[in-house]
Amino acid sequence: MTVVVAGVIERDGRVLVCRRRPQDAHPRKWEFPGGKVEPGEAPWEALARELHEELAIRVHAGREIERYEFRYPGKTPILLIFFSVSGFSGEPQNVVFETIAWAEPADLTAYDFLEGDIDFVGRLAEKKLLR
Repeated sequence: MTVVVAGVIERDGRVLVCRRRPQDAHPRKWEFPGGKVEPGEAPWEALARELHEELAIRVHAGREIERYEFRYPGKTPILLIFFSVSGFSGEPQNVVFETIAWAEPADLTAYDFLEGDIDFVGRLAEKKLLR
């Protein structure tokens, strides 16, 4: 099973969301930054690597918020692990996305998120999982 990590980066009560480019898989869908865990990597290490590659930031602190399995049609299941990122250095830079934005958690359901993220986004918007 492929393990995928995602960072819920919070600043001033808002979270960072990223929109995929038109040429990427799941074009123009919104997501939390992150990616696949490579062999030999712990999930937190993979998240730190991915956030540096995608946003040019260094992650210092965080905790796991939630994990669950999801299967896209015709694909093998993935394990999604969401982390709250409570400490990082550097200013997030858009390295690989069409766009990045800071959003209020309550507004997240208005974004066209990846199918695998939709249930989590709803819980994040309603229950404020970051608190």
